[in-house]
Amino acid sequence: TEISLEDARKIDDEAEMGDEIGSLIDLEEFGRIAAQAAKQVICQKVREAEWESIEREYSKKEGELVHGVVLGQERRNYLVDIGKTEALLPIQEQIPREAHRRGDRVRALLLEVRRTPKDVQVILSRAHPQFVVKLFGLEVPEIAEKIVEIKGVVREPGDRTKISVASRDKAVDPVGACVGVKGSRVQAIVRELHGEKIDIIPWTNDPRVFIGEALNPASIEKVGIDEQKKSALVVVADSQLSLAIGKNGQNVRLAAKLTGWKIDIISSTEYEKQKLERDQEIKAALAEEAAQITEESATDNAREIERSSQDEIVENPAVVPTESGQSSGS
Repeated sequence: TEISLEDARKIDDEAEMGDEIGSLIDLEEFGRIAAQAAKQVICQKVREAEWESIEREYSKKEGELVHGVVLGQERRNYLVDIGKTEALLPIQEQIPREAHRRGDRVRALLLEVRRTPKDVQVILSRAHPQFVVKLFGLEVPEIAEKIVEIKGVVREPGDRTKISVASRDKAVDPVGACVGVKGSRVQAIVRELHGEKIDIIPWTNDPRVFIGEALNPASIEKVGIDEQKKSALVVVADSQLSLAIGKNGQNVRLAAKLTGWKIDIISSTEYEKQKLERDQEIKAALAEEAAQITEESATDNAREIERSSQDEIVENPAVVPTESGQSSGS
C-alpha cells in the first residue's frame, strides 16, 4: 500500500520517499474472529509468495533434467522432493512396469509448471521422448558440443525408442558417437530406462534410404515411394518380415512416425507374386488392345476398299453390269 509522505511522517518522522514503514498493531484491539481472519490473510499471502518463487524458479527449468528423492506414492502418482518443492510424477508420465520406493533417487524431465488456484504443481516425466534426448545430451559429449544433432525421436516408453542423428563434422560418425566404445554410452541410457530398446538411425534427406534405415533392426531389399501421397512400399526377405513389422506392428509404426511417411511392408515372395500378376494383367490388356486395334484396322481397310470400288464404278460407267450380264455402253 502506498501513502503520502505527509501521512508517512505521522508514523515515522524520518520517513523519506520510497521508504517502507510499518506500525505495531495491538492484537487486543481485535476480536478473536478478526485475529483469525488476519492470520489467514497473512498465511495466504506467504503461500502466494512461495508459489510465485517456485513458479519463477522452476519455469526456467522446463524441458531440463532434474534429480529428486521419492517421498511416496499417492493414487499411483509419485511425490518427488526436488529441492525447494515437491514435484509430481503422474502415472501417465511413468515408464510402464517401473516401480520406485520411498527414498529412491530418480532422474526425470521437468515437463511443466502448472499454476492452479490452490498451489503450483511441478510435473515430471520419464515417459516423454525429450527425456531420452536429454539423456543422450548427458552421455554423448558430441551432442552437448553440437557436433552431432538429434534430428528426431519417437518412443513407446518401456519398449522401444528410435532416434535419428546427423553429424555437422564429416569426420564424426553420428551413430558411433551415440553408441560409444563397446556400446558404453547407449547402454548407460538403456539402464536408466530399465532395458528399453534404442535404435539409433543415421539421418538422411533421401527418403528411400531413411525409411530403410528407420526399419532397423530388419534388413531391407528395396523401397518404392510415392512422393505425392508420401507413402512407401518396402520389400523384405520372408525371414525379415516379422522383424520389420515388429511386435504388434511396433517397429513399422515407430519408423513411420520417425520418417513422416506411410509405410507398407511385404515379403519378397508376395512382391514377386504381385509383380507376376501385374505383368500378366498388363500383357492381357496389351493383347486385348492389340486385337481391338487389329479389328478396327481391318474394318477401316474394308471400308476403304468399298469406297475405292464405288469410286471406280462412278469414273468408268462401261464396267457397270446390266441385267443381261452385258456391260452398258457396248
